[in-house]
Amino acid sequence: MGKFVNPDNQAFQVALNSEIYIDKTGLIAYTNRMMDTNQALICNSRPRRFGKSITANMLTAYYSCGCDSEKMFEGMQISKFDSFKEHLNKYDVIRLDIQWFITPSKSIDTVVQRIEESVVKELKEYYPEELQNQNISLAEGLSNINKVTGKKFVVIIDEWDVLIRDKSEDTNIQKDYIDFLRTLFKGNHATEFLHLVYLTGILPIKKVKTQSALNNFEEFTMLEPDMLSAYIGFTEEEVKALCVRYHKKFEEVKSWYDGYVLGEYHVYNPEAVVSVMMRGVFRSYWSKTGTYESILPLINMDFDGLRTAIIQMLSGTSVEVNINTFQNDMVSFRNKDDVITLLIHLGYLAYNWKKKVAYIPNEEIRQEFLAATQEKKWDDLILFQQESKKLLEATLDRDCGAVSEGIEKIHTQFASTIQYNDENSLSSVLTIAYLSAMQYYFMPIREMPTGRGFADYVFLPKPEYRGEMPALLVELKWNKTATTAIQQIKDKNYVQAITGYTGNILLVGISYDKKNKEHECSMEEYKIES
Repeated sequence: MGKFVNPDNQAFQVALNSEIYIDKTGLIAYTNRMMDTNQALICNSRPRRFGKSITANMLTAYYSCGCDSEKMFEGMQISKFDSFKEHLNKYDVIRLDIQWFITPSKSIDTVVQRIEESVVKELKEYYPEELQNQNISLAEGLSNINKVTGKKFVVIIDEWDVLIRDKSEDTNIQKDYIDFLRTLFKGNHATEFLHLVYLTGILPIKKVKTQSALNNFEEFTMLEPDMLSAYIGFTEEEVKALCVRYHKKFEEVKSWYDGYVLGEYHVYNPEAVVSVMMRGVFRSYWSKTGTYESILPLINMDFDGLRTAIIQMLSGTSVEVNINTFQNDMVSFRNKDDVITLLIHLGYLAYNWKKKVAYIPNEEIRQEFLAATQEKKWDDLILFQQESKKLLEATLDRDCGAVSEGIEKIHTQFASTIQYNDENSLSSVLTIAYLSAMQYYFMPIREMPTGRGFADYVFLPKPEYRGEMPALLVELKWNKTATTAIQQIKDKNYVQAITGYTGNILLVGISYDKKNKEHECSMEEYKIES
């Protein structure tokens, strides 16, 4: 066994030794099916802390002939498939972590050269007769081995995109690295010496103009995870099981860490969930990652509508985004949509592929965005938050006149890009207006099902504020009275949607009259029967 060629299974064993390990070996059943097909080249990108390295280590432990992993995988998902023993530890595997080759002591210009020299050196130990040429590229070496022995390889690369991300301004390194990948994986000759290729990183494969630099790869991303959705992060069922095991309230975990909806799955950030289970403290664990500093310049880029979009998302609403122009790098930005698309890949935003909108997925990420905007001192956001705080105070004081005036002021001065034309527009303004509520409340639940309809907005206070802050049940009306909105809350018994909530509840009706362009507010305290 070697460091890069036919490594052992110890890296994956470390994951198995951990107190919390979620079985994701079902992914191997998919890679087994793709082996030696036109879909055998796979790039599965996802944000930091979503288990990329563990997955690469798992595939290495399963395929590498440098170890015996049968007992390791006994009883796991993959062991139930017919293909389990057919491929188990049967292949020459090349396992690379590109980050490992970037060292402070050596020139970054020689990274590609070091990768090739390191792997070829180890290959010569296995195939000395086939690799007698001293100056041979990795692709040439694999091709020579295949021609003489018929052997084909499994290649697994972790952090494949680190040079694209961290050396984004160095076009020479970018070109050398992309050319290296093309030589290794592009064209018919590559299929002659490759059984399977699995790349994992944060970004999708770099585009050159409008085409992918490696368009023969099957790509799975946070935008299009498709059949691999269940293997990107923890699923809701897996989190529920952990909540039972660690005596955590699932709804609180959901409020803090849910929000990525991939296919039919609600997906949670694995590291955040593990941290809250082990530490027992609900907080943001996101800022420990290296991507945090990278978003600071992104959200301050001078693109029309970017700041408005971020404020909308901070308030709990979503914004439309065109994901098709992004070039899959950290420098080629042409508009706000490119910035938002990158933030989706980084995990700071989630994406609804049906509605084509982006949004902040949960409380953890919302706190990180707020910290980032505060660090850069957005003057317009600071003024807006001050007005929003006044609105929240007026609501809690049940000052209907002040609430009506506050919503009108925020709409005209801070959300002027939103034009009133229906109840949906009123909803957008309302979510922005109550941004300051996010200090005390979880992000508002929109269109919450109640059994007899849908409550427009439900604001539930965080546990530490339930004694002093009421839950807010908000109904909106267009060209009708605010009292009509309150009556609908009562008639349809919307309160039943939060029957598990035992604190005070404030019913809020807000209407907008298109003719006189005035807002109206009505409020009523709901008494919980003992």
